[in-house]
Amino acid sequence: MKNETESTNIVCPPSVEFCLRLIGVWPGTSHAFSRKFLSILSMVMFQICQYQYVMKHFSKDNLLVLIDVLSVTMAYSLLLIKMTIFAFKSRLVDEMIASMIEDWKTRDVSEIYMMTRIADISRRFSNLIIACNAMSVFFYATGTFFRHTNNNQTETRELLLKMEVPFTMDNIPVYVAILVTQFIHQTIAASMTGMFNCVLITLVLHVCGQIDLVRRKLSEITKKDIERQMTESIVKTLIVRHQRIIIFTKNIEALFSTIALTQFISNTLIICCLGFQIVISIDAPDGTTMLVKSLVFYIAINTEAFIFCFAGEHLSKKSKMIGDAAYESLWYDLTPTQNRDLLFIIVRSQKHLTLTIGRVMDLSLKQFTSIVKASASYVSVLHAMY
Repeated sequence: MKNETESTNIVCPPSVEFCLRLIGVWPGTSHAFSRKFLSILSMVMFQICQYQYVMKHFSKDNLLVLIDVLSVTMAYSLLLIKMTIFAFKSRLVDEMIASMIEDWKTRDVSEIYMMTRIADISRRFSNLIIACNAMSVFFYATGTFFRHTNNNQTETRELLLKMEVPFTMDNIPVYVAILVTQFIHQTIAASMTGMFNCVLITLVLHVCGQIDLVRRKLSEITKKDIERQMTESIVKTLIVRHQRIIIFTKNIEALFSTIALTQFISNTLIICCLGFQIVISIDAPDGTTMLVKSLVFYIAINTEAFIFCFAGEHLSKKSKMIGDAAYESLWYDLTPTQNRDLLFIIVRSQKHLTLTIGRVMDLSLKQFTSIVKASASYVSVLHAMY
């Protein structure tokens, strides 16, 4: 039991494990169904209040306010979709974590350094991403309150997240309680958004690490192995390992394909809204507060889109290298039977592994540039309308 706990701590960063346990997705979490239900219910309640505000204030006269609200509301909607998908596909998450633990248990001495280094990179990136997302909430709240103070709005009480609450905020204790609740909930939501990105990074880095190990094993086949007739067993072991890599990648694709589709659409709109706010803040009287409110949020959303596109690009390039490594091995010294086994790896690697956007197009850095270009085009249209 202790060894299993240590393995899970290595394969998945503690911050990611904590967030997955919080929403009831981590394997073996107590009261998993209740955690899933309550986390999704809280998001649904916030979304209802947010979209009621959007419908009530949907007007060209309130374009700047509407865009400000839409950027946060769509980010919440995207998070709700991710949480729902993970809740329904929690068994798939269990299988992938179990597969990662199995890889750690079956590793040999020569693989420890590379796998530990990849796990350390995943942990560092995860902590950084979650911290940046949580920091964006702090800056968003700071900009909101400073803007409210500068406008001298003493009669109306502005909320951190604009929404239609089903009760009045006549007294200060109720208003403060709502603000604190919103700040805590938004911080948790931002951390959860970062956590889902970290899950993708952790899974992709792990499978790419396994690809690198297969490549290294192929390059380390020596003439001594051939003379000792050990090559056939080594290649068959690598074929099995390559098949595990393929299955693991298909599981990542099954989990994140729909998420990538919604991410591609929503991130384009959110980046457009935030970009418009940043452009407007340059000439606005209260531009500094608007810039503080939007800039870190803008960076976080762009980073989120970049992570998905980079993960697909990195995985695709790594998978192509397996065939090259097999071809560069000492295949010309092998027997026809041994070459036949090696040929399986070469042929299968020609169909490169990738992540897709709703099984329509591949995730790549080219798609990230298309998101940025589309957002910039929408910003110019909104600026002309404003």
